[in-house]
Amino acid sequence: MAQRQPTQPDEVETLLRNARLRDELEPFMDESILRLNGCVPTAVENAYLASMLAWEKAPVLPISQWFEPELRLPPPESLDDARLHEVLWDTIQKLFDRRIALHHTDHLSDRQLYCIICRDILPSQEKKLDGEDFFLHWECVDPERDRETWLRYYATPEERQMLADEGQWVPPLEAPPYPRQLPGRPL
Repeated sequence: MAQRQPTQPDEVETLLRNARLRDELEPFMDESILRLNGCVPTAVENAYLASMLAWEKAPVLPISQWFEPELRLPPPESLDDARLHEVLWDTIQKLFDRRIALHHTDHLSDRQLYCIICRDILPSQEKKLDGEDFFLHWECVDPERDRETWLRYYATPEERQMLADEGQWVPPLEAPPYPRQLPGRPL
């Protein structure tokens, strides 16, 4: 007869945490949780369940309200180019400090990017998740809606070749006109 190994205190705590997480997630239960049963180690499952619980409990707020005080920017037309550049980079850093990473901005002038932040990003209603692992990645070009810009500056050679092979027009590859080194977290 095989002897069972005694359960370690940290194993017990892991199992108890799993039960607590599952209880808290009960109102949100769906197939993504049910499919976990026994598929991954309990510690990994706990991390996943904790991230799901954080998502479910996170408030939905305009990004401008993720800041204390609320982040309000001067209207772009009120700033000359030099001042706009300063405010833009200060804002980019503030966004990154709140775990909002901007991507694909190199085709935009400083003024265009500033306008996108004012018009699209700051008023956007998003879930505010706390924790170092949670980042909001904001794409400043949509490959579906602005296909030409995507293909011209950001598409991989494989993406470009695939479309060319399908007989679709592909614009010439160009270096983006406004290269930036933005703070960012890998996807």
